[in-house]
Amino acid sequence: MKHSSGDKAPAILLIGASRGLGHAMAAELLKKGWNVVGTTRPIEGRTQLHDLADENQGRVEVETVDICEPEQIAALRARLSGRVFDILFVNAGTANANPNDTIAEVSTEEFIRVMVTNALGPMRIVEALQDLVPPDGLIGVMSSGQGSIANNTNGGFEVYRGSKSALNQYMRSYAARHASEPRALVLMAPGWIRTALGGPNAPFGLEETIPDIVNTLLSKRGKPGLEYLDRMGRTVLW
Repeated sequence: MKHSSGDKAPAILLIGASRGLGHAMAAELLKKGWNVVGTTRPIEGRTQLHDLADENQGRVEVETVDICEPEQIAALRARLSGRVFDILFVNAGTANANPNDTIAEVSTEEFIRVMVTNALGPMRIVEALQDLVPPDGLIGVMSSGQGSIANNTNGGFEVYRGSKSALNQYMRSYAARHASEPRALVLMAPGWIRTALGGPNAPFGLEETIPDIVNTLLSKRGKPGLEYLDRMGRTVLW
């Protein structure tokens, strides 16, 4: 089991860990000796994360937050007051109901929902919880390769792409505001993976991708500044 200083296990605050990528990341980090505080949305009820907590008493805690609700973010920050996390990672995200809708076709309501969930909510979490991460810690956000403007040669998934491009831009702005600080920052592009969000046609499964995602995240520790990386640690074009 790998620990940080002394006998204290390192800890991650994982926002959006009820299922899919977030839950699998929590399980993988546990194997590597980390303690996990993971969040679910209040409306979800019992989740896979709760099962993981039952199986790992004292090492997994379940918190609740809807990242689209500022008062819930503030309440989470208050509950975690005084805690220290080596990593804050925001995994929460969504896709629009019809991924084939062009930007001309999507309803205003659906556009707002995706943008708030994928861009505004994650940045509000980062801003609200950043002081729980020490100066030599890591703040990471789950982006997507589809957020790359340079690599968008095929189109498609327009609303989702735009929300992840916005997230990338806002993290660039955050990094610029904190340029003098030693904290490591990362936007993770995990690839197309078979989850509830990725769907059944995705080419990769969780079991073959999660170890790479976690290893790349951990290897970014101690490297100041923002990078946009795929799960193998390769730089993605903005």
